[in-house]
Amino acid sequence: MTRFVLYGGKGGVGKTTVAAATGLRLAREDHETLVVSTDPAHSLADSLGVALGGDPTEIRENLWGVEVDPQAGVDRYRVLFEALADELDDAGISLDEEEVATLFSSGVAPGSDELAALEGLATYVDSDRWDRVVFDTAPTGHTLRLLDLPSVIDRGMATALDLRDQVRRKVDATRTMLFGPMGRKRRGEHDDFTEMRERMERVATVLRDPEQTEFRVVTIPETMAVRESERLVDRLGEFGIPVTTLVVNKVIEDPGDCERCLGKQAVQEEAIAALRSSLPDLDVWTVPDEPGEVTGLETLERVGARLDV
Repeated sequence: MTRFVLYGGKGGVGKTTVAAATGLRLAREDHETLVVSTDPAHSLADSLGVALGGDPTEIRENLWGVEVDPQAGVDRYRVLFEALADELDDAGISLDEEEVATLFSSGVAPGSDELAALEGLATYVDSDRWDRVVFDTAPTGHTLRLLDLPSVIDRGMATALDLRDQVRRKVDATRTMLFGPMGRKRRGEHDDFTEMRERMERVATVLRDPEQTEFRVVTIPETMAVRESERLVDRLGEFGIPVTTLVVNKVIEDPGDCERCLGKQAVQEEAIAALRSSLPDLDVWTVPDEPGEVTGLETLERVGARLDV
């Protein structure tokens, strides 16, 4: 049983529903569980029928939910580069706001949804407060950019550190020349840039560790969704992310006498068979099509009963 579960897939397949249902079932089984929405178009609160914000909110016994603040990640990283700009200014190298923005965007893009999601991942990967943490991720493209972001940030941080260290060496050399060995500027051991690089490394390591993390791809039994799911699994494999399961949502199980429903069921069965054939190493779970909107704890419990959490 891994500690972290990430649900991903194309938009509109029901990732939020499945993530919320997973969290609810885990809580029922006495695991203290946090469900985290990293999708910039949050719908976790609507799914659970509760108000959620940027801090974990208790929903019921053993279950919490949080919708990642889209600005928090940007602010956390930008302040590092602003501090670097201040240090450069102290050394006589002045940067205007545009140049600071350019320096910042060399590592990460300001306003990035993925940056906010990464901050959410890092925050709860580093926390030991919950037994299980379930992530409801954004649609496929966002998720893939998110998984690439730790390495992007690391390169940006490395560039910033190199620049800062060059300036520090020149400042220290000048002060030593003027004031002798005692003129060398004393600095504390705390280094925000190094700490951030280590934090990103921890996130990248956890995401690739099958003992700690599993990625479950949510899809629907339609040809285009099947193809995108296959591509997503391939891309996740390139990132080294352990994919264990396909969750096929909105499956017609009882078409009754409806000829249109019977026809659609036959198409769905073909799509599910294609998934099993093309991705034979993955478990395939099916979730029945629910009438109306899938919201509220009672409905989510029915979905959760179909998941081998």
